[in-house]
Amino acid sequence: MLGRAPPWGMDAPEGSTVRIHVEGPTGATSVTGQVIPAAAPGYLTLKLVNGYNVSHLTSAVTSVELLAGPSPAVTTASDATPESADLPHVRIVHTGGTIASKVDYSTGAVSARFEPSELLTSVPELANMANISAEKVGNLFSDDLRPKHWNAIAEACARAFADGARGVVVTHGTDTLHYTAAALSFAFAGEGGRPAGPIVLVGSQRSPDRGSSDAPENLMAAVHWAANGPLPLGVAGDAAVVVMHRSSDDGVANVLPGVATRKMHSTRRDAFRALNAEPLATINVTSIPATVDLQDGYEAARSDAVDRPVTGTPTPYLADLNLPHVVASPWLRADHIESLAATGPAAIIVHGTGLGHLPISDPNGDLPENKEVWKVLMRASNRRLPIVVTTQCIEGPVDMNVYAKGREQRSLNVLGHGISSVPETTAIKVHHLLSRGLDLHEHLTTDLCGENPVRY
Repeated sequence: MLGRAPPWGMDAPEGSTVRIHVEGPTGATSVTGQVIPAAAPGYLTLKLVNGYNVSHLTSAVTSVELLAGPSPAVTTASDATPESADLPHVRIVHTGGTIASKVDYSTGAVSARFEPSELLTSVPELANMANISAEKVGNLFSDDLRPKHWNAIAEACARAFADGARGVVVTHGTDTLHYTAAALSFAFAGEGGRPAGPIVLVGSQRSPDRGSSDAPENLMAAVHWAANGPLPLGVAGDAAVVVMHRSSDDGVANVLPGVATRKMHSTRRDAFRALNAEPLATINVTSIPATVDLQDGYEAARSDAVDRPVTGTPTPYLADLNLPHVVASPWLRADHIESLAATGPAAIIVHGTGLGHLPISDPNGDLPENKEVWKVLMRASNRRLPIVVTTQCIEGPVDMNVYAKGREQRSLNVLGHGISSVPETTAIKVHHLLSRGLDLHEHLTTDLCGENPVRY
């Protein structure tokens, strides 16, 4: 039994299994669990066997019994030597986000301040799933990431594979997780190759120190896919995948194609969905070990796929590319587009309505602003400034052949006809192609790695 002295000094390191005895307002109690990073200064936090966390003031803890030492330590990328020949090597590339956050109980706000070692210690089950090494790229909320971070993450993935990792898990904030998933997909598979192993993007909607957190199960599912999932073929969106809760309930995670996924809810744990596509697989993390069920469509795509070479060096993105967006709406005016054009963009992405339409028609002769939008598109065409249209609809393709105004847009060299990728993926594909110096007219609708799923 370990002693207690104010302030309470505990010899049991993080990851140890302990039984603590507490004197609280309702009397004496005892709790057994694994020591994880404290929820706040002055607290002791344990992970219980049911997956929930409990925190007690250290001043209320009367004694501590050390039941077992910590799980094998997590290595860093610089000394990543697998510890068990029976377990595959998985590298965690840490970028930040809610999955790497804590609640500041003095303010109630969540801040990105978890370290990779803390994240892994908080999910001790990972020690039995893989030999884990970690590399920290940053502690950023995902809305702060820029294209230069995509390059840094892609390079970290390449280093992991060069170090012998079987797979890579990228911990990431959820708000732009699908952007990075698409960016890594094109970086490794946009030129006809594939990554050496699975690349998994994972996040959480609730921070790991909350009892309702989805972080532990998401992380376990992601590590299981990285360690045991099928090697990616670079098709059907499997070059980089998103692994998150399948529903609001615990137990099952979806494996989603990285180029056909979007965050669909701001708070729910099942926030991510595949659009114009189906999940690639599901992972049941309640079974020991976890089990994977490949979906029929992905099984068929794998059986039909042509072997691609392994990409050792991912294609980088131009970090300073100017690629502004504008939304087609009743308020869109020509000077909005002109103002963007004056900034010297490489292209302009327009989130069109329906099948990809813009307000350019004036059938009653009372819409001069629509005529001006038409004129600005003509000027863009004359200046060879690419205008790329996506759709604001949740699902469905851009099809500018259905209505006369769509055909008129095509005559103005507006691009996007035939794409079925989500707007974020379309924008990242534009960035990828321009980073390679390729012409958008020729290559935008070419399916590179599953970003233009078959319509259904």
